Amino acid sequence: MTNSALILPDLDLQPGELYLARSPAILRTILGSCVGVTFWSARLGAGALCHGVLPRCPYVKPATFNEAEGHRYVDFSIRYLAQQFDNLGARRHEVEVKLFGGADVLPVDRTLTARPTVGAQNCQAAVEVLAEEGFTVSASDLGGVRGRRIHFHTGTGEVLLHRLAAWSERLR
Repeated sequence: MTNSALILPDLDLQPGELYLARSPAILRTILGSCVGVTFWSARLGAGALCHGVLPRCPYVKPATFNEAEGHRYVDFSIRYLAQQFDNLGARRHEVEVKLFGGADVLPVDRTLTARPTVGAQNCQAAVEVLAEEGFTVSASDLGGVRGRRIHFHTGTGEVLLHRLAAWSERLR
């Protein structure tokens, strides 16, 4: 086997993107207040990652709304990938799901508002929609004040997590 045969394709996902791989690949993204959800089926050899920016897709969609715009939303992208795995023949209980992100990476003055931050809303939406869709989360790293960089190996289901420096640590 040559060295080139060991190199996996890799993709960097930007905010609002998702990707479903039917063969081994490395999917990478950087998360702040956004939420990243990985889906993996060992039996099918399929893995997916979505990078949701906002918690919930508007119920009344503008006439110009398209599917790619929906990928920006945590709820829409989870439901979209759930349907894709259904189409592949996966059963919900066999899909391993992991959840990351939702940090408050910028300073928040809690005395000004009692409203949850975007990061907290993204986490809540992800947890609720995954439960509604019948998925069990096998691992998660949510909230806090530090962003995250994740690398997801779609061939093994493994996720490498690196926590980034917090805002206050970057000011020093």
